[in-house]
Amino acid sequence: MVLEHTVKAYDEELTRLSTLIGRMGGLAESQIEQCIQAVARRDSALAGEVVEHDKQIDLLEHEVIDFTVRMLALRQPMAGDLRHIVAALRIAPDLERIGDYSKNVAKRTIAVNQAPPMRPVFIVPRMGRVVQQMVKDVLDAYAAADATKAREVWARDAEVDEIYDSLFRELLTYMMEDPRNITPCTHLLFIAKNIERIGDLATNIAETVSFREEGKLIDLERPKSDEASFTVIAPASDDRDAEDN
Repeated sequence: MVLEHTVKAYDEELTRLSTLIGRMGGLAESQIEQCIQAVARRDSALAGEVVEHDKQIDLLEHEVIDFTVRMLALRQPMAGDLRHIVAALRIAPDLERIGDYSKNVAKRTIAVNQAPPMRPVFIVPRMGRVVQQMVKDVLDAYAAADATKAREVWARDAEVDEIYDSLFRELLTYMMEDPRNITPCTHLLFIAKNIERIGDLATNIAETVSFREEGKLIDLERPKSDEASFTVIAPASDDRDAEDN
């Protein structure tokens, strides 16, 4: 919670900083929504718009960083004010990365759309909607100075990991069943991983919001359920070899 100060200009600067983060967050949410729609609808034109709009988030990140550095130098903030400014300095790059990952999803979508539709494509939007809601909720927590809501978002990261692990195994199976699936499935794997990373960034922001409001880190192990790194799919036995033996 930001306290009122005797210098009105200081309060205005803190408000402006929150507004800038809010604008960045709104653009990031829009990018996520549009890239997920592009995947679900196989809409390459919409995916192209996502790629083009990423520049707006980049420009806002530079503005936030310049503004926070100037505030740190001129205001020499302490306690809650310092956490408020540093939080913005940490959240801005996370939002910029969310925009980057959304752009990457859009680029891969354009590539996937050149191949026939595949069933796993329809699982990706489900994962995307979970992540999109996480980002929305954590930005609401930032705006409302709500550490409890931030921790709730933080705890939902495991759900995203579980969906990703399931999709990862299914895509590997598709690739092993038919070599023609390798190219589109590889693009889908990158799409899914980018969405999973957006979930991680939402978790980062949740930790920052919690620290800003309570002055301490979340004293729990981060909820992760990443099994994809250890997944091994054994190839099916060749019936012809069995007959020869």
